[in-house]
Amino acid sequence: MDLKDQLKNLFPDHQESEEPKKEQSNIWLQDDPILCKYEKRKGKPITILEGYTGATSDFKILAKEIKTKLSVGGSFKDDKIIIQGDYRDKIMTMLKDKGFKVKRVGG
Repeated sequence: MDLKDQLKNLFPDHQESEEPKKEQSNIWLQDDPILCKYEKRKGKPITILEGYTGATSDFKILAKEIKTKLSVGGSFKDDKIIIQGDYRDKIMTMLKDKGFKVKRVGG
């Protein structure tokens, strides 16, 4: 007897409902490329993304998605995404898969 059968025995009146599907957010794509920079601050490497001309809320969503996929820390300040560590290659491939134009700056 699996878990669903056990739950049906405990709650015979319950009707299963389909889970609502999450819609992917439509992030505004731009003509100008997003700049992907590498810097060192206080001796530690960081990756900076800047040059997005869409809404700030879209850029914040993009920042959160990058941080969760890479499992790293970071922040969003002054219309820039700051990611802890050197993840330029991974971030550039993620953004290209989403349809953005990305330009690597420095190093």
